[in-house]
Amino acid sequence: MMEYTQGESLRKHMLAVEAAVRGYARMWGEPEEEWAVVALLHDFDYERWPGPSDHPFRGVEILREKGYPEWVTRAILSHADYSGVPRESRLEHTLFACDEMSGFVTAAALVRPSKSVLDLEASSVIKRMKDKAFARAVSRDDLRKGAEEIGLPLDQHIANLIASLRARADELGLRGTL
Repeated sequence: MMEYTQGESLRKHMLAVEAAVRGYARMWGEPEEEWAVVALLHDFDYERWPGPSDHPFRGVEILREKGYPEWVTRAILSHADYSGVPRESRLEHTLFACDEMSGFVTAAALVRPSKSVLDLEASSVIKRMKDKAFARAVSRDDLRKGAEEIGLPLDQHIANLIASLRARADELGLRGTL
């Protein structure tokens, strides 16, 4: 991850997705370390090749050359709808559900007076989702679809994600002034 990703913002995003995916793996009794690796690697190529014609395809090529198994590369491909790889496994659905939502929750935390995830509630995130000017580039449909794909109500998915980010608030720069 570090070799291909220099920007602190993208590194923190990948760490946030990893925290969220790890939280779900723990909750569901899935292989936590394996899921965490996929989450950490899902956007490692984005800084060098951000366009949909390259990301995540270039990254997957690199991972295949390095010997990563197909379930890892398939999960990474499936997190991008435009890749044409349908999400099938629980890991694939979870990665998709946590990717955009972790960024949205992070943005919601950083605009609070405290700039912290520690006092952020799911209801505040849902309120931000209704504000089309907030994090305009984030598809609200994708946020809702992610929760549906993992079989949780939206508010519960957001609460789970917030809990995972709170546990790593210092590392993610989300402690703020609290």
